[in-house]
Amino acid sequence: MTMTEIAPRSGRAFRLNRGQRLRVVDPKGEQVSDLLAFNAHDTGEVISSGRTLDYASKLFLSTGDPLYSNRSNVMLRIVEDTVGRHDFLLTPCSKDTFRIIYGDEHPHRGCFGNLAEALAPYGVVEDQIPTAFNVFMNVTVDGDSGALKVEPPRSRAGDHILFEAEMDLIVALTACSALQSNNYAFKPIHFRVEEPA
Repeated sequence: MTMTEIAPRSGRAFRLNRGQRLRVVDPKGEQVSDLLAFNAHDTGEVISSGRTLDYASKLFLSTGDPLYSNRSNVMLRIVEDTVGRHDFLLTPCSKDTFRIIYGDEHPHRGCFGNLAEALAPYGVVEDQIPTAFNVFMNVTVDGDSGALKVEPPRSRAGDHILFEAEMDLIVALTACSALQSNNYAFKPIHFRVEEPA
């Protein structure tokens, strides 16, 4: 089965039905992908960082872990993971991210803008976009101060994560636009929707 490519610094949105699986692949290594999910029948129900971390009682999610919605329903479950380090800590990068953190005078619209554009045909507006599940992202947390540090992703060329949908979803993915998140290089992300075995 062929993969769909998300070009560097861009995004895509698509339907993922209950029982289908979503394989997200880092084809070149050290590239983050922001993932969002909305209930396909009611986009008021959306993936929730807070609910997921609360119920998991941990910051870093991997094989077997469910991703919850704002209504405490499981949206996706991680069924395979060759990296083992992803997070739900930082919001999608945006024009303001690049202006405030990097000092860019003419900032890129970032993952937030790419997600907004990809989701617009599904009726999702900017104010509905929450913190994304940051696939392949590697953020460390200092045990005493709680300081966050963005480190290079641990993913290598060909690494993947596989999700199974627990409800009918609209999913959006990006090839992240933030230099620091991707070890200062912009690369594509590949994905494929797979039918259950």
